[in-house]
Amino acid sequence: MPFATHRGQKIHYTVEGDGPLVVLQHGLFMDAESWRANGFVAALSKRFTVACVDSLGHGLSDKPADPSLYAQDQRAGDIVAVLDGLGAEKAHLVGYSMGGWMAVGVAKYHPQRLASLTIGGWDLAGGVPRGPAGPIRFDIFWGFSQQVAPALVGWVTPEILPGVQACFEALNTLDGAARAVLGAGVPVLLWDGTADPYHAPSQAFAAAHGLPFVSTSGDHLQAILSPRADVVARLGEFFAEA
Repeated sequence: MPFATHRGQKIHYTVEGDGPLVVLQHGLFMDAESWRANGFVAALSKRFTVACVDSLGHGLSDKPADPSLYAQDQRAGDIVAVLDGLGAEKAHLVGYSMGGWMAVGVAKYHPQRLASLTIGGWDLAGGVPRGPAGPIRFDIFWGFSQQVAPALVGWVTPEILPGVQACFEALNTLDGAARAVLGAGVPVLLWDGTADPYHAPSQAFAAAHGLPFVSTSGDHLQAILSPRADVVARLGEFFAEA
């Protein structure tokens, strides 16, 4: 069972397939196995080496409570530690939702480690949607998540919750995300479900900057839990072209 170690924290990942390296980074409440369950691994591992990373606070990775360990530069370093563990100079990095925010961190702090960048379920310009009073509070988000997606959050125990909260609250850090992605010097692809609030701003961002955009059916969760086969195939084509 492979682990990378970064700043004293163990980061678990899985590896399957053969070919150029593709790293898949999941969103909040998901884990490395989510990419197997939704068909990404089976489809992509026919042509690529596919590494799925358990984010800090998730899956089999460590779950510390210290909020400072969940900062964007720290989380980007976790992904780079996996590349180092695999002996890889570069990777095609795919991040969805929180994983998209983490992928932005790699573009910001370690652009030389990217072969290409694919970001889904994330707004590079606006980040997490804000409520009338400003950033959405975690307690409200957590209560909402328990109501609408109980199966997705059932693994979160009271001991783990502080780390999950730190994950969520760190997402309010944008700090030049768009500039970092556009300046990384690698091919970039964006993708979102049509019913996802991120769809319109991401599509507009892609159009404004001449980036390919994949529009798929479903909301924020449906687009990643049950992705269309043609979307996964399009990502594979993008990696091959890059």
